[in-house]
Amino acid sequence: MMYSIHAPKVECISKGKAHRKYEFGNKASYSTTSREGFVIGALSVHGNPCDGHTLSGAIEQAKHLCGGRKPGRVFVDQGYKGHGYAGDTGIHICDRRKLPSGLRRRARRRSAIGPIIGHTKNDGRLGRNYLRCIEGDRTNAMLCAVGQNLSRNLRFISCILCTMAHVGGIFYI
Repeated sequence: MMYSIHAPKVECISKGKAHRKYEFGNKASYSTTSREGFVIGALSVHGNPCDGHTLSGAIEQAKHLCGGRKPGRVFVDQGYKGHGYAGDTGIHICDRRKLPSGLRRRARRRSAIGPIIGHTKNDGRLGRNYLRCIEGDRTNAMLCAVGQNLSRNLRFISCILCTMAHVGGIFYI
């Protein structure tokens, strides 16, 4: 079924929420670091697969972009149950009741991904793609990830400069 005349590759994504039941577009999968929150992989997925089927592609892309180093542990949400990933990376589904106490602290960092995706949708213009076709969707997802990392780096640098500029109660900028 075609949902848009000017963009025939648009798909209907069921959200399952009361205030917004559907979104139109395509899925984007983001991989971030656990401590710093840098986006190390952005993957645009067509065909409206369930979340578990996008895991192997996201891990392979993160491995490729990090110079061949495989991630040690991967923390995912409940949507990735039944992922079927057969690699040697440890996959942990973040259900705090079932994780050992040593992994619970790391699993709490998984909740930091939600705001990153929200900021890339609103600030990084991921919500509306002006590029054409499937390659345009992939390029847009990657450029939004790069913009997210650049804005994070600029905030860090500005905090350092403001801290260094404070000398004797006078700010030099």
